[in-house]
Amino acid sequence: MGDKSPKSKKRNQAQKDSQKQSAAGKAKAKQDAQAHVPAGKGGAKK
Repeated sequence: MGDKSPKSKKRNQAQKDSQKQSAAGKAKAKQDAQAHVPAGKGGAKK
């Protein structure tokens, strides 16, 4: 394969960036969902 055109490189970089943002958003949503789970029994002792 030869060198890619600058336009092609920009398009590929934009796709990679959008995939990273999407993955980061999904991970953040998963963390938020897990963070709001009630602790249940075994909390702090008095």
